[in-house]
Amino acid sequence: MDYCRLCNGISVENWACYICMGTLKDQGKIYDFYDDYSPYMEIDLNKLVDGDPKSTRKPECVHLFVCKVCGTQQELKIFYGP
Repeated sequence: MDYCRLCNGISVENWACYICMGTLKDQGKIYDFYDDYSPYMEIDLNKLVDGDPKSTRKPECVHLFVCKVCGTQQELKIFYGP
């Protein structure tokens, strides 16, 4: 079974900002920021409006990260894993 490690709280990972090398903080799935109801919708349904017609077949979850130092927002793909 495939799942996102971050969405399910199984893993806490640290990434560095590409601008200042500060620590990035996970803000959750990028799909949750589409509109007021998107956090309550199925991920595969949200993936239909992300502009990538093949995204529903990709084993990944895109998360929004914000740098604690400079405030830069970055989207990172988290690949599913067992």
